[in-house]
Amino acid sequence: MPGGAVVLGTTDTSRIEAPVTMKTYFMCVFAAFGGIFFGYDTGWMGGVLGMPYFIQMYTHKPYPQQPFNAAHLPPDFALPAWEKSLMTSILSAGTFFGALIAGDIADFIGRRPTIIGGCVVFSVGCILEIAGTDALALFVIGRLVAGAGVGFISAIIILYMSEIAPKKVRGALVSGYQFCITIGILIANCVVYATQDRLDTGSYRIPIGVQFLWALILGTGLFFLPESPRFWVKKGNVEKATIALASVRSQPRDSAYVQDELAEIIANHEYEQAHVPQTSYVGGWLNCFKGSLFDGSSNLRRTVLGAGLQCMQQFTGINFIFYFGTSFFQTLGTIDNPFLISLITTLVNVLSTPLSFYIIERFGRRRILLIGSVGMIVAQYIVAIIGVAAPNAQVSGGNPPAVKAEIAFICLNIAFFATTWGPAAWVVVGEVFPLPIRSRGVGISTASNWFWNCIIGVITPYMVSEDKGNLGPKVFFVWGSLCCLSLTFAYFLVPETKGLSLEQVDQMLSETTPRTSSTWKPHQTWAAAEGHTHGVQKEATIEEKESVGEKAV
Repeated sequence: MPGGAVVLGTTDTSRIEAPVTMKTYFMCVFAAFGGIFFGYDTGWMGGVLGMPYFIQMYTHKPYPQQPFNAAHLPPDFALPAWEKSLMTSILSAGTFFGALIAGDIADFIGRRPTIIGGCVVFSVGCILEIAGTDALALFVIGRLVAGAGVGFISAIIILYMSEIAPKKVRGALVSGYQFCITIGILIANCVVYATQDRLDTGSYRIPIGVQFLWALILGTGLFFLPESPRFWVKKGNVEKATIALASVRSQPRDSAYVQDELAEIIANHEYEQAHVPQTSYVGGWLNCFKGSLFDGSSNLRRTVLGAGLQCMQQFTGINFIFYFGTSFFQTLGTIDNPFLISLITTLVNVLSTPLSFYIIERFGRRRILLIGSVGMIVAQYIVAIIGVAAPNAQVSGGNPPAVKAEIAFICLNIAFFATTWGPAAWVVVGEVFPLPIRSRGVGISTASNWFWNCIIGVITPYMVSEDKGNLGPKVFFVWGSLCCLSLTFAYFLVPETKGLSLEQVDQMLSETTPRTSSTWKPHQTWAAAEGHTHGVQKEATIEEKESVGEKAV
C-alpha cells in the first residue's frame, strides 16, 4: 500500500461488529488447541534428554552404580552437547520450512485443510521417532518430519484465528494459542515426570506417543468448523464468504452485521489487490518485501515487523528454560529433583498466561511488550549476578539459599514472558498483514520464530554443557542482554492494534507511527470508498480506486 493516509468515506463504524456469541468463543478456543503441539514437544524433549534409559541408549555408557534415579545422575552420565543440539534443533529446522510452505497451501486449499494436513504429517513424524530406538538417524528424521507438521499448524492456526475472531476480543482469543502452548508444556512435564525412572523404551516412547491424541483431536474437530471468510474473499467466492462469516458470527446471512463486515473485507481486499497485484508465484512472494522500510504501511515494514517480533520473542531466552531446564537444574548442586523443578516452572507458565487474556485488551499489545521486556531484563540479570556472586551454588551442597533465589527469579522471568511476549507476539503477527499477503506474511513470521528457535537449540548446549562453555547461571547475562534488544524493537517498531478490525489496522498503519498508534481511532471505512453497501458491490473502475489511494493527507 502506498505511504500516506487514505481519505475514505466516513460512516458509522460501530455497526460493523456483530455481538460475540459462545459459538464464536468455542471456535476460536478449539482452534487455539493447535498450541498444544508446540508446547508439548518443547516439554517432552527437555525431559527426555535427562532420562537414564535415553542417555544409555545413545551413549552406550553403563548405568551408574545402583540404586539411582534420574534426578541424581553423575555429571559424566549425559548426552554429549552435539547430540542434545541435533535432537533439539532439528525439529525447529523442519518447522521453519513447514511454516513457509504452509502459507501457499493455505491460500490454495484453505486454512482448515492445511491444518488438518499438518496433523497428518506430524503423526508420521511421531511414528518415526517412536521407531527410532537407538538409530539416531531415524529419530532425527522423525523430528524433522514432525517439525514440518508443527510448522503447518503453528503458522496457519494463528492466521485462521485472527481471521475469524471478533475485533473486540481478538487479542484475548489469539492469546489462547499461547495458553495452549503452556498447557502442552505442563502435560509433557507431567508425563515425563511419571516415566523418568523407567529403564525401558516406555520412558521416552510414552511421552512421544501421547502426541497422537493431540493430532486426532485437532484434525477431527476442524472438519466441523467453517473456513475463514477472508479465504473465500481472496478466492473471489462471495457466496461462500457470506455463509462462512454468518457461521462464525452466529448471525443470519442477510444480517446488517454480516453484510457490513463482508463489504469491508471485500473493499479492503480489492484496494490492496489494485496496488499489489499477484502476478506470479515468485512475484507473490516478492510482494511481501515491497515498499520502504520507513513507511509504516508498506509490506516490507510489516514483514520486518512480523519476522522481527518472532525473533525477539525467541531472544528472551524462554525456550532455554523449557528445552534445557532439566539439564540446567541438574547442574545446580543443591536441587534434589530437577524434574520436579522443571514441572514447577512449567506450572508458573500455565498459571500466569490467563492474565494476558485481560491485560492484552485492557492495556494493549505494545504497552505489555514494553513492560514485559523490562521485567525479564531485571529478573534475568539478577539470576546471572547471583551465579557470579555465589559460584559454589553449582557444587553439591554448596549454597542452597542462592539456588532458591535463582529459581525464584527464573519463575518471575517466566511469569513476565507468559503474560506479555508469549501471547502478544503471536497476536500482533496475526493482525498486521493485509489479506493479499497475509498467509505468506504470517508464514514468514512463524518461520522466523522457528529459525531462531533452531539457532538457540543448536548453540545453547555448547554454552551451558560442563564439557563446553559451562556458563551455568551466567548464561542469563546473554538472555538479559538480548532482552534489551527486544525492548528496543518493541519501542520503535511495534504499533498498537487493540480494538481494531484487520481492515482498520491497515488504515492505522498508513496514518500513524508506532509511538502514536495508541491514540488512533477508526473514522472511516473501506467499503464507502470502494463502493460497497451491505455486501452489494457498486460499479467502480480501477481509476476511481486509484484516485482514492492518491488522496493523502
